[in-house]
Amino acid sequence: MIRKIAIVGNGEVAEVEAGVIDAADFVIRFNDCRSYGAGGGRTDAVAVCNTGRPAKAMLGSPQWRAHPGVVSAREIWSVRDPEKFAAMRAPLAVSHPDLDDFCHDYTDEFTAFCAATGKRHIVIGKSVHDAVDAALSAFAPAPYVVPSSGLIVIAEVLNTYAGAEVMLAGFGHVGWEWHPFAAERQLVDHYIAAGRLTRLGGNTLVSSSHGA
Repeated sequence: MIRKIAIVGNGEVAEVEAGVIDAADFVIRFNDCRSYGAGGGRTDAVAVCNTGRPAKAMLGSPQWRAHPGVVSAREIWSVRDPEKFAAMRAPLAVSHPDLDDFCHDYTDEFTAFCAATGKRHIVIGKSVHDAVDAALSAFAPAPYVVPSSGLIVIAEVLNTYAGAEVMLAGFGHVGWEWHPFAAERQLVDHYIAAGRLTRLGGNTLVSSSHGA
């Protein structure tokens, strides 16, 4: 039974938090697992951006495939629903022409990677993304392209593991300019105040590029 879940972002994680993270029943890291090592080693799932440049870089990298966090993970979570991002392609071509490859979909390639490595592949559905957009609207976010992967994963965990204690580490809510980080911080603080999440440590930094 999963009682404690640690969602570990790619920001700094205090050394004293590593043991708490590794003692959780389920640990989720992101993309290239930058939190691995200083932020503990246990990795049960790796949440990936399955579209655009981050996906292409990971799938094309032998180092990513051989990373101990990726190797040990039992699950890969693709945070971007293919149908949702296919529908975004035409509007983004007008509003953000520089993001011409943002919606290129690599979900099938992650499915193949999981089949070859004995992992479960979970694609987080469009309904979760839509619910996150609706929740963020309460905090009047500045114009944005998509919520961060971290917030999508938080929503998926809160939906799927309603009775678990959920801890966050390595989240600073800063990074790529087209994520609504100010509103995301407010929403996460709202969840913390409601007792749905806890945050390990103090302020941390997240480095995020092209929608990670």
